[in-house]
Amino acid sequence: MSTEQLERQRVAPGRDPAPDRRRWVWLGVGAVLWLFAVHGRFDVPVAAWLFPVFLLRFTRAGRPAAALPAVWLASVAAGVFWAVETAVPMTATTLVGLVALSTVTALPYALDRLVAPRARRVTALLLFPAAVAATEFLMTAISPFGAAYGVLAPTQHGSLALLQLTGVTGLYGVAFLVGWGATVANDVWERSVDRRVVGAYGLVLALVLIGGGAVLATPAPGGTVRVAGISPDTAVTEELRDLIGEEFTPRGVVDRDPAQVRPAFEEVTANLFARTREAARAGAEIVLWSEQAANVLAADEEAFLAEASRTAREERVYLQVAVYLYLPQAPHAANRTHLFDPTGTRVWTYDKARPIPGLEGYPGGDGVVPVVDTPHGRLATLTCFDADFPALARVDADILLVPARDWAEVGAVHSQKAALRAVENGYSVVRQAEFGTSGAVDQRGRVLTAHDHARSDTHVVHSDVPTRRVTTVHGVVGDLFAWLCTAATVLMAGLARRRSRT
Repeated sequence: MSTEQLERQRVAPGRDPAPDRRRWVWLGVGAVLWLFAVHGRFDVPVAAWLFPVFLLRFTRAGRPAAALPAVWLASVAAGVFWAVETAVPMTATTLVGLVALSTVTALPYALDRLVAPRARRVTALLLFPAAVAATEFLMTAISPFGAAYGVLAPTQHGSLALLQLTGVTGLYGVAFLVGWGATVANDVWERSVDRRVVGAYGLVLALVLIGGGAVLATPAPGGTVRVAGISPDTAVTEELRDLIGEEFTPRGVVDRDPAQVRPAFEEVTANLFARTREAARAGAEIVLWSEQAANVLAADEEAFLAEASRTAREERVYLQVAVYLYLPQAPHAANRTHLFDPTGTRVWTYDKARPIPGLEGYPGGDGVVPVVDTPHGRLATLTCFDADFPALARVDADILLVPARDWAEVGAVHSQKAALRAVENGYSVVRQAEFGTSGAVDQRGRVLTAHDHARSDTHVVHSDVPTRRVTTVHGVVGDLFAWLCTAATVLMAGLARRRSRT
């Protein structure tokens, strides 16, 4: 078929191209590549750029009734693969959530297949990337999983120059570039090389990478402060698990005799306060504990907080303690952090705003992120999964403290996702994760320190963290780029439909 014939076929309303027998090969290649582009342990960054190329080729080379369900199945398979490789418990909530997100992820392919063949060439090139960015935004805005799954930007965590784009567009600029690259590649595949099409995309991509490199070459403003992240020693954690056993659930703990669990809880707490004092005497001026580091019965809460206040006052540090509080009434638990200043005054109390659906049964907090001015800049905090919600993390702070609690299979990828909040908003992030990867990144996402929980028996991580944020476009205008992509998707689809009728 000649290029001219193909062009007539693509723009003639109501006509579909004859199915290409090789299309199932393109589906297979695209589906396999998608498995390695979900930001899991086995990611291959280039796969995120390639799988949409082959899946678009597949949908465009066949009829929608067969092609679109196949892409949806490939999307579901990618979601399930992500859950398996990161050892996410496959509860009913998780499975339903993954299927729903996979459906949203497949929508741009449906739009491209049903609308782009009847649209002008510019629309055919830009509809898909705009739709990819818009659907990512939709997922992170309304999904109870936030940006934990279904977002392409974290797959590029090794390319900091590219990721500086998120400081302008949020996560969604990377998705737009990946989607645009797929339509340009298919344009070349269908027609031949058009210098204007390839040149425009190449120029934008080059400007993004050069601009990102220039940003990375800029020194961080201001001085630094020593921050120490602390998790309980492995030995005391194992002793606690051995004592509590399978009843280590809120209801199981509450129903037991306090005299049985209190000594084990107090041993962990004593270890945390001892490590806190050591860190302060080693130069730390801010100390944070990992999520749920201390287990505290409701009857012991007042004594625990008094000890935290005394430790902060005596060691002259800002101390954020993280507590799993056992309550006598349902839901029997609260996931809470408290920050004390060097005078021993409690500055904030924050309840985790976003408990993990299907895994954490306690109610979330009010979602108001606390911020306080200090001599070391403005401090703010989120707890673990909270940092997977970009809108929640958009705060006016210089340092974001993130107590976390992961597991081995998800630890590294979860810390990489949290690092994107630093680039988007221009603040430093200190993340202390029991059973995961702890450390700090600066305002550009550069790793300052990293600590793998599995490789050590003690877990005290010192980081010298910049005390001043940098202003980012995304921090000022928020999700403007995402809204523009959403509006552009609706507008281009409407214009193409109108043109088809005409």
